[in-house]
This record gives sequence, C-alpha cells and structure tokens, in this order.
Amino acid sequence: MQTDNPVVNESVRTARLEARISAEQKALLQQAAALSGRTLSEFVVASAQEAAGRIIQEQTTILLSRREQVAFVNLLLNPPAPSARLRRAAALYRKQTGQ
Repeated sequence: MQTDNPVVNESVRTARLEARISAEQKALLQQAAALSGRTLSEFVVASAQEAAGRIIQEQTTILLSRREQVAFVNLLLNPPAPSARLRRAAALYRKQTGQ
C-alpha cells in the first residue's frame, strides 16, 4: 500500500517494533488481519497508528460544554478589568524591559 503519507509509505520504513504477545492474541490479530485483507504487520501497524491518533486527539483537545463555550467567548469579548496585582506586574515588566 503506497501513499504520500511518510508514516505509511513503505520506502521510508526504517524503524522496527517488536512485541511479545500470547498465542491467543496473535490468533485474534491474524484473524482480524485476514478479514480486513491485510497482512498481520499491516493490520497491527494501522491499528496502533489509529489508536495513537485517537488518544493524542483526545488528550490534546479541550472539550467545553455549551455553557463553558459561551462563558469563554463572553470573557474574550468582554474581559474583566485588570486587578491591582496584574497592574503591578505589568508596571514591573515595563520597568524591567524598558518598554
């Protein structure tokens, strides 16, 4: 299977991944691979890549409820006045950076 994606493109595959699994796990993976028309290696790599992408997406995406979305946008559009502590920090920053 050749694609433009370097993660899938066989010509750039130089790293090797090994895993010890039980005979039952291997049989299950082989059956799934056969049913999907892939080799065992293709099936395992594609499945691991899909799972990795899903986990990364879940862990790097911030999900907000509708109420939280509205509150976030309202704060962006109508930010609160800076507190005394923030004003002092800004003044100190300007003094230290000469701005």
